[in-house]
Order: sequence, then C-alpha cells, then structure tokens
Amino acid sequence: MTDSFGPFGSLGPFGMSQVIDLVIAFTLIECAALVLYHRVTARGVAPREFLANMASGMCLMLALRCLARDTGAAWIALFLLAAGLAHGTDLLMRWRRSARGARDERRVTA
Repeated sequence: MTDSFGPFGSLGPFGMSQVIDLVIAFTLIECAALVLYHRVTARGVAPREFLANMASGMCLMLALRCLARDTGAAWIALFLLAAGLAHGTDLLMRWRRSARGARDERRVTA
C-alpha cells in the first residue's frame, strides 16, 4: 500500500502516517506552549477555553492515523466517538458561557 499526495508523489508505505505523526507532535507542542504561556504570564488563551477543542482535533487526527496504519475499524470508531464527545463538550461550554454573558449584559442595562 502506497500513499500519494497527488502532484507531490508517493510517500511510501508509511509516509502518510509519518506526516500525521508530525502534525500530532506539532499540535501537542502548540498545546503545551499555550498552557505554559498562560501559566507564566496570566495572559493569552486560558486552557479551559481551548482544551476541549484541542482534544476533539487530536482525536480526529488519531482516527486518521489509525486509518493510515490500517489498525481496524474499532479504533477509528473509538477516536471518532471521542472527537464527537469532545466537540459536544466544547459547544456546551461555549453555549453556557454565551448565555451567562447575555444574562450579565441584561443586568447591567436594566
């Protein structure tokens, strides 16, 4: 089985999963840097604001990695389910935060 990136040519039998591994590593480094920056400076994006979203994206990348390595449908389904749950959690948190903000705004203007 060879992977292909269209005009970029063949990536070899495990090329696609290596690219995905690289993206996963970069994402983990980005996440750690954001958390560290917020802890050190008390500025930037608070971890509670992005961790659920980050987890959702990470699970999608892990599902894609499982597909690239042909590890089986059960693992893919597990990571897709986890991505959906993380995404739902993120939406719920944003929705509650938005409702809280609207409630506070009504109190100030009333």
